[in-house]
Amino acid sequence: MNCSISGEVPEEPVVSKNSGLLFEKRLIERHISDYGKCPITGEPLTMDDIVPVKTGKIVKPRPIQAASIPGMIGMFQNEWDGLMLSNFALEQQLHTARQELSHALYQHDAACRVIARLKKERDEARSFLSQAERKFTVSAPNAVAANAPVLSNGKRAAEDEDLAPGAKKMHPGMSSSIISELSDCNAALSQQRKKRQIPATLAPVEAVEAYTQISSHPFHKTNKQGIISLDILYSKDLIATGGIDTNAVIFDRPSGQILSTLSGHSKKVTSVKFVAQGESFLTGSADKTVRLWQGSDDGNYNCKHILKDHTAEVQAVTVHATNNYFVTASLDGTWCFYELSSGTCLTQVFDSSGSSEGYTSAAFHPDGLILGTGTTDSLVKIWDVKSQANVARFDGHVGPVTSISFSENGYFLATAAHDGVKLWDLRKLKNFRNFTPYDSETPPNSVEFDHSGSYLAIAGSDIRIYQVANVKSEWNCIKTFPDLSGTGKATCVKFGPDSQYIAVGSMDRNLRIFGLPSEDAAAES
Repeated sequence: MNCSISGEVPEEPVVSKNSGLLFEKRLIERHISDYGKCPITGEPLTMDDIVPVKTGKIVKPRPIQAASIPGMIGMFQNEWDGLMLSNFALEQQLHTARQELSHALYQHDAACRVIARLKKERDEARSFLSQAERKFTVSAPNAVAANAPVLSNGKRAAEDEDLAPGAKKMHPGMSSSIISELSDCNAALSQQRKKRQIPATLAPVEAVEAYTQISSHPFHKTNKQGIISLDILYSKDLIATGGIDTNAVIFDRPSGQILSTLSGHSKKVTSVKFVAQGESFLTGSADKTVRLWQGSDDGNYNCKHILKDHTAEVQAVTVHATNNYFVTASLDGTWCFYELSSGTCLTQVFDSSGSSEGYTSAAFHPDGLILGTGTTDSLVKIWDVKSQANVARFDGHVGPVTSISFSENGYFLATAAHDGVKLWDLRKLKNFRNFTPYDSETPPNSVEFDHSGSYLAIAGSDIRIYQVANVKSEWNCIKTFPDLSGTGKATCVKFGPDSQYIAVGSMDRNLRIFGLPSEDAAAES
């Protein structure tokens, strides 16, 4: 008595009233629920048409092979033979996979060698092209330069003309005396750093926690409002701001007066920098130029040089520790090393890897022999200033690296991008801490260590101050200043001398000063 569906003896038999066929209950129930008809005759069938059949307990017979010991041994032998055949097939597949992997690795190595050779040939071709351009430039008997009209700054007009597309300006390069000066400065500062102590006049944590807004100063024009760059001259307590309105403003904080408004750029001023010694001041702009200003006794600043070595927006200006040189970084994918006294571009550095990303931020290491740059492609590049070689690259950010700051201890680097702030250990060249204080719609715009390396400020929709710790310890947020999202997000932040106050620029064109009210009132009096 076998089941009409499976052909096997049913464990729970039932019979159809209509056809008299025998089924396994669980099988016919499933079939009726799916199709509603008899699987054999095709006639309509319901569970009411099914009648259970009472039978004795059915015991399935053993297979013939399992009825005796020789039969069982034969079954085991067959299983063993099958296992050995399967193992042999797997070994054959493993051997084939190893051969294919070895061949793929050989092809990869050969491809890498070909790419390296092609890169070498490309670099040699670029070198020959550069030499040919140089020979062509030198071969002209200076007739154009001799006949060109002289500008007010003493340069010939032809020198300021834009070059033909693809052509590169010739620069004298760094002399051995300049390199020696940079090395001596590095050695002296490195030695001082080993004996460095936190100044007694530095504002303690308790004071920073008590800081509040003590003044607000609306600068720049109202039709194109917004402060996007900021710097402080510690020796005179002057604050400089660069705005979207194409102007830079020099502000005397103790007196609360504007000393000078610098006009001349045709587009927004993206970077401002004081030179710590002397009366020089630098501005970089989206109009592709850098202006070198010279201060006078009456507090005014006059434009001494207009530098036109870049072919795209100048995003950053940073001054070397000697106060004799400075670097500019641009979206054209180059950074320039200038001599401050003459405004001469000594060298313009192109990335030899052939990458096309532009530079969005730049800062000198406190010792002066290392330059850090942020790019539009989320990279942080570390350069050896003497050789202009890219010695390290940090990746991991999302979006352009908008701000970069070295700590005074010489070990830490802070960078800001769309995904937040990252801290890097320059000794091990790795990221050791991340801050994501804001959501993706309000990324941080600026990150800044104070001059002692004790505090770190982050500016975005609000301003947050962190106490600097070591690599393994927690960096605690000791102060959060009010949310500026309603009045204009913060674009730049800078610590005052000894962190006695904090200056913040924002998109609502206000320069805000945070500190202790009593100290500020005493200073103004």
